[in-house]
Amino acid sequence: MSPRTIAFVMHFHKTILNEFNQVAFRKKFYSTLEKVQKNLDDWILYYNNQQAHQGKMCCGRTTMNTLLDGKTVWVEKNLVQI
Repeated sequence: MSPRTIAFVMHFHKTILNEFNQVAFRKKFYSTLEKVQKNLDDWILYYNNQQAHQGKMCCGRTTMNTLLDGKTVWVEKNLVQI
């Protein structure tokens, strides 16, 4: 992993802490890990598919839209997809 990738992952972990953990644990008491995981899964779906993001690559789009638009660019430029 490059330092840039590590920074991206660390930023996402901070986002999860600030936008999910601190909010969810203030509002609910979870009796099982499965219930926490279900709420986290729901939040990640929202985060990726509904929440608009600002930044160099997203420019107000959702994460999923940014990814799908990027795939179009890969095809146009004939880049190899992994």
